[in-house]
Amino acid sequence: MMDAAELKRRTAQLLAAHPPATTDRQTFLRARFDAGLAWVHYPDGLGGLGAPRSLQVVVDAALEAAGAPDNDPRRIGIGLGMAAPTILRYGTEEQKQRYLRPLWTGEEVWCQLFSEPGAGSDLAALGTRAVKEGDDWVVNGQKVWTSSAHVARWAILIARTDPDVPKHQGITYFICDMTDPGIEVRPLRQITGEAEFNEVFITGVRIPDSRRLGEVGDGWRVAQTTLNNERVAIGGMRLPREGGMIGPVSKTWRERPELRTHDLHQRLLKLWVEAEVARLTGERLRQQLVAGQPGPEGAGMKLAFARLNQEISGLEVELRGEEGLLYDDWTMRRPEFVDFTGREAGYRYLRSKGNSIEGGTSEVLLNIVAERVLGLPAEPRTDKDVAWKDLAR
Repeated sequence: MMDAAELKRRTAQLLAAHPPATTDRQTFLRARFDAGLAWVHYPDGLGGLGAPRSLQVVVDAALEAAGAPDNDPRRIGIGLGMAAPTILRYGTEEQKQRYLRPLWTGEEVWCQLFSEPGAGSDLAALGTRAVKEGDDWVVNGQKVWTSSAHVARWAILIARTDPDVPKHQGITYFICDMTDPGIEVRPLRQITGEAEFNEVFITGVRIPDSRRLGEVGDGWRVAQTTLNNERVAIGGMRLPREGGMIGPVSKTWRERPELRTHDLHQRLLKLWVEAEVARLTGERLRQQLVAGQPGPEGAGMKLAFARLNQEISGLEVELRGEEGLLYDDWTMRRPEFVDFTGREAGYRYLRSKGNSIEGGTSEVLLNIVAERVLGLPAEPRTDKDVAWKDLAR
C-alpha cells in the first residue's frame, strides 16, 4: 500500500532528477506525470500510483516548497475536472494513453460541447446529430456557453445518434477535434465586457468511432460522470480560510473602517460563517471522493457556491459604495479561464451572476438535491417515454 513516506521519497527522487530551478517547465511536468505524481490516485502509467486520493497533498506540499511549477489548473480546469475522470472511467486503454498526459501537463486544452440554444437546463433534449458513415460519425449542430472553446484542442461532445427513442436513450458521447475545419467558434460577449464563453457551430465534422466514449446510445450515463465531477470542480474546490469571494470583502472591511456600518457588519458576519461552513463541507466532500465516484452531493456544493458568491459580491459593492461599481477593463477580452477574485469588486459582482447558470442552473440542482439526496418525490415528467423526434419544439 502506497503511504506518505513512499510518496515523499518518490517526490524527492523527481526533484533530484529534475531540479525546478534548471529544468524546463514542460519537461518537469511530463516527468512528474511519468513518475505517477500528477494525480496519485490514478492508475500506474496514467499519471498516478493507485494511492489514496487524500495523499495528493503530500506531493503537492513538497513540490510547492521546492519551487516546482504547477500545471496552471485554472487554465485547464475543464480537462482536469471533467474530461479526465470521464476518460478514466469510460475510455479505452488507447484513449487513456493518448489524452491524459497532454491534458494534465496543459499541452492540450479541453472544452465541453454539451449545452445548446434549445437544450440548456433540459440538456437531454439536445438536437446536435451524429450519423454513422462507415467508421466515422458525421456531426452537425450548434453548442453554446462553451468556455475556452477559442483555445481548446479537444472537446467532450454529446450528440443525438437515435431520434426514435426517448431523449435520454439516444445520446452518444464523443471526443471532438476542435481544429477540424467544420468547427466554427464565435465569441459571446458577457455583461462584464469580456468573452470567455463561445457558441460553436459544427458542420459536417467527421469523428472516428475510435473517439467514442462508452457505448452507442449510452451517452447520457457517461455525461452524468462529467456533470457530477463538474459540480464538484466548481463548488467543491479546495480553499484556505477566507479563500474565494469572502477574502476580498473581509480585507476591505479590515482596511477601510470608514466604510463600516452596523447593518453591513451583521451581514458580513453571517456570510463569513456560511463561507467557512461551505469550505469545510467541501473538505468533507473531497474525503468522500476517496472512496468512489462523486454523487449528487456535488450539486449541493455548487448551489452554495453560486448563492454565496452572489451575496458576498453584492455586499462588497454596497460596502465600497460608488467605487464598487467600477473596474478598469471593459474591453472585449478573450480570457483563457475565469478569474473570480483577481479583478475589481464591480467585475466580481457582475461575473457572479453567471454562477447560478454555469455548471447546471440552480433550479435544476435544487431538483437533484431534492430527489437524489433528500429522497423527495420527483417532478412529473410527461416526456419521459416519448421518442425525441416527437417532442414539442
